[in-house]
Amino acid sequence: MTPSNREQSSSGDPGSDPQPTRGKLSRRSMLGGFAAAGVGATAVPFLAACDKSGGDGPPGYGTGIDDGFDGKIELDVRDSKADWKPFELKKAPEGAPNVLVVLFDDTGLASWSPYGGRINMPTLQRLADNGLTYTQWHTAALCSPTRSTMLTGRNHHVNRFASITEGATGFPGAAARLPAQCATVAQVLQDNGFSTFWVGKEHNVPQEDVAPGGSRSEWPTQKGFDRFYGFLGGETNNWYPDLVEDNRFIDPPATPEQGYHLSKDLADHAIRMLRDSRATNPSKPWYMWFCPGANHAPHHSPTEYADKYKGQFDDGYEAYREWVLKRMVDKGIMPKGTALTPINPLPKDVALDADAVRPWDSLNPDEKRLFSRMAEVFAGFSEYTDAQVGRIVDFLEQSGQLDNTVIMYCADNGASGEGSPNGSVNENKFFNGYPDDLAENIQYIDTLGSPATYNHYPTGWATAFSTPFQMFKRYSQFSGGTCDPLIIHWPRGIKAKGQIRHQYHHSTDIVPTIFDVTGVQMPEEYRGVKQYPLNGVSMRYTFDDAGAATTKKRQYYAMLGTRGIWQDGWKASALHAPISDKGHFDQDKWELFHVDEDRSESKNLADQYPDKLKELIGVWNDEAKDNYVLPLDDRGAAELLAVERPQTEPPRNRYVYYPDASPVPEAVAVNIRGKSYKILASVDLAPDAQGVIFAHGSRFGGHTLFIKDGVLHYIYNFLGIKPEQDFVSSAPLTPGKHTLGMEFTREGAGQYGESLGTTTLYVDGRPVNKGAMRAQIGMFSLAGDGLCVGYDSGDSVTMQYRPPGTFTGGTIENVTIDVGKESYTDLEKEAAAALERN
Repeated sequence: MTPSNREQSSSGDPGSDPQPTRGKLSRRSMLGGFAAAGVGATAVPFLAACDKSGGDGPPGYGTGIDDGFDGKIELDVRDSKADWKPFELKKAPEGAPNVLVVLFDDTGLASWSPYGGRINMPTLQRLADNGLTYTQWHTAALCSPTRSTMLTGRNHHVNRFASITEGATGFPGAAARLPAQCATVAQVLQDNGFSTFWVGKEHNVPQEDVAPGGSRSEWPTQKGFDRFYGFLGGETNNWYPDLVEDNRFIDPPATPEQGYHLSKDLADHAIRMLRDSRATNPSKPWYMWFCPGANHAPHHSPTEYADKYKGQFDDGYEAYREWVLKRMVDKGIMPKGTALTPINPLPKDVALDADAVRPWDSLNPDEKRLFSRMAEVFAGFSEYTDAQVGRIVDFLEQSGQLDNTVIMYCADNGASGEGSPNGSVNENKFFNGYPDDLAENIQYIDTLGSPATYNHYPTGWATAFSTPFQMFKRYSQFSGGTCDPLIIHWPRGIKAKGQIRHQYHHSTDIVPTIFDVTGVQMPEEYRGVKQYPLNGVSMRYTFDDAGAATTKKRQYYAMLGTRGIWQDGWKASALHAPISDKGHFDQDKWELFHVDEDRSESKNLADQYPDKLKELIGVWNDEAKDNYVLPLDDRGAAELLAVERPQTEPPRNRYVYYPDASPVPEAVAVNIRGKSYKILASVDLAPDAQGVIFAHGSRFGGHTLFIKDGVLHYIYNFLGIKPEQDFVSSAPLTPGKHTLGMEFTREGAGQYGESLGTTTLYVDGRPVNKGAMRAQIGMFSLAGDGLCVGYDSGDSVTMQYRPPGTFTGGTIENVTIDVGKESYTDLEKEAAAALERN
């Protein structure tokens, strides 16, 4: 779609009110401006007398601050005539609807009840019964990239989001900063008289900017949103979230013991924003993006919601696939004759062990019980969050806004396979390349979904919830990664009720649809910058014409080394696993599917139609060049997340931190991963000193230096695996000034790349304990849990102290952390991957 022109203000900022030019005004420009406005001859001597500045005005001045002014200016205001038109803010088109976009995470097409799934979604079902259900709406297969397309209407590489923000690399399509040529839907709507709100997950702020002192240039309130309440990272602990309000970090308003859950908190704030808007500006339309933490891991569910599903997944994920496909066909979601794809469809030389599905009949009774409960908790998490969305919808109805509010309820990628074949009680293991242990996981079966776990179901359920397609999230070449739920509800604008739409569309099409229904146009220039054309097309033509031909012509896919192309009902898919670290993309084998006749992509037609396959591969190559897709990157998760990126602060080997400060986010905190390091704290202890001196991370991965019962502890919590690695001083600490600390000397790597070495605990330079230790090579989490001095924010590293474990009985002067100059990576792997050293 080619963007249309929109009237520009004199300031060059579309829709903004003109601002006075700063500096001295020349006699010529002042007199010229006022003369044009109709100042009488008697006023000229007065103006000339007032102009004592002499000389010319600032560079570029001369158009006058009164452009468009049609009033009359005389010496006396009583003889003058005002004209407010040039100074009024632009109003939204008459009758423009409100827009509410609800974007869930990690949800396959076969999850939810409107699509035939077993997870009951009463609010979504209510909207589906009175709106439209889309069956071929696609995404980018990963959260940050998809969200970028829904921010701008451009392809994710054009937005510089080849991957998640934590996986940014120094290439045009992967830098994780929106270019000025891609203004957001919120910026355009805001300039056209809409209120704009973003609630929940963000995940489009560059990792190095997620910091109290970091740049705010990519934060929501700088991207066109009047208000923001939520979290900036890819995920967060739903019981102990890392929250931001507008432009500042805040603490959660309550604890789990007080009934706190993030989904409810987000709905509370969404309703409050809408209530405030309604109270002061009831005629002003609004746009709200509501992005809950669900259904991304950790799958945190109130127990009563998880218990609703007891026994409902005991038949296993393969039986679920057969059951749900029949329901999808009966509902008209899938055409008759749709075939089920294999649970492990990829050839052995392509497939990843971490993404494999263990057949249900190969599991022992304990494994079946554990896996079933993981699905129950996920279902409870989803339904509980849907109930919170229902509270927003109820408010819209009670306040008379529902009829003219366009609601788009959807998900950003397929079901997540990041729980490994065995499921996980700590998803952080996936990001550290460390396998789950079933013996450990089974111990947590009764606490799944609670604050005690950071749980994620096994890959079998990812496959089941992505029925009938191949694979799941991250696999952009298959619909299991990209085909997601989308339901649109707009009573005033959509006559059809409870109908299904099969037109092929993509997440890039959301923004053009919003512009279409609101009557707002995307400007060709925004703030003086020529804009990239929208890659998406409006879906409005489908609202009242079920049989309308798809207006989308082609859509490329590329994610973490995977790639595919859809054009005119045909799909070509490269056989390559994401984050597989295999490279050799030129050797990839491609498959061909006629999606119009084979919705599940089950029949490979590459041998029958080699010319069609060749044509589509050529189309993908063209799209890759046009959209900044190259180079392809399939490096492993831990490796990709560890890539060094530009920082506002110069690199150093010594970091000093102080008490009474906000948590330091991991992206800008000292990096000890894969290194030897020292922690030294200067303290002055009273006889009753106790509490946290230093902490970073959480019970699911982190380390902490603290005093308890008079003795010094250093605990390194390795991926939440018990027992904790606890180093304790041999004698009680004495009152007075001390230097307390520890040193880890890295000596090698373990089976999964984890650091192995020796830790020594020190009091005043004297060793008081020593022993073997292992440390993570990946981040402590994607959820935040920043570095703290004098307390432990959020979910604490250890249960040996009660959060926040505030230090009392003395003072902490500072904590210094020294890191080695070398990053002790595997040299052979480093050479193969051409990674830079620290």
